[in-house]
Order: sequence, then structure tokens, then C-alpha cells
Amino acid sequence: MAQFEILTACRFYVELTLDGSTEGVDGIFLDCKGFKRNQQIIEAVEVTPQKWGVATRGQVVRTKLPGNVKSTNLTLRRGLTCSMTLWKWFDEVEKGHWGAQRRSGSLILYDQASKSQAHYNFRDAWPTGYTLTDLSASSTELEIEELELAVEDFVRVQ
Repeated sequence: MAQFEILTACRFYVELTLDGSTEGVDGIFLDCKGFKRNQQIIEAVEVTPQKWGVATRGQVVRTKLPGNVKSTNLTLRRGLTCSMTLWKWFDEVEKGHWGAQRRSGSLILYDQASKSQAHYNFRDAWPTGYTLTDLSASSTELEIEELELAVEDFVRVQ
């Protein structure tokens, strides 16, 4: 019987590969949402003649075929840091330099012994939104920075 461990969602980090970054780590995130990949369905419909019985109309036959594959946007959330890397990346895209700002990255899931168990790569990502949670001087909660990324593709590599 093969051994396996159920991976918990609380042990992961997202590593972004940002060319030209001067930061040692571009981001360690609290949340990562949107790792979803869909294959669209193409439905072919044809009408065939009814050769049996007394039918006066044809029979409708539907066939479902695989279509284009689509990856949804990723939303990354982390505690606000003094690093300007993510903001500068978003700012460059906002200024119209999005083609030169497409980056790749990884999502890595670890087991309880901190050994990598699942590795997903995404490619050609660029930030589509930047959000900072509401500020309150009386709050004791972390200030959260959120970045939404449009990704061309993501795949599991391990």
C-alpha cells in the first residue's frame, strides 16, 4: 500500500520570481485564492434521422468535447511589510508597461516535516489589482496587503 499524507492548507508559501528585484524574498503570503483551472466544454449538436418507429422528426444527438483551458486570477494576501516590490510591480503595469512586467512564480505545499509535497508553477502573471485593508488606529489586527494576479497558465509539477 502506498504511503500518503493529507496536506494541510496552513503550511505553504508563495514564491514570486520578479526579475530585477532587490529584495531577498519577494513575498510570503497568508492566503492564496483562485488556483482554479477549467476546461471549457464544446457541445456539438446534430440531428439524425429516425429510421425506427413512426417518428416524423429526427433525433437530437449531443456530444461534449473538450475546449480551451482557462486559469482564473490568483489573489495573494499577506501582512503589510516595508517592501515596495509588489507596489512597484503593480505601478509599472498601471503605467502601461504590462508586457515587460509579466512574471512567473510558484506555490509550494509542505507536509508537517517541512518537506515539499506539491509544487505548482504559474507563468506570465501580472498584477491587476492592489488592495490595502482599511486602517484603524484602535485595531490590533495586522494590516493586510492584497495583490490580484492575472496568470496565463498554472500547472502542477510535483
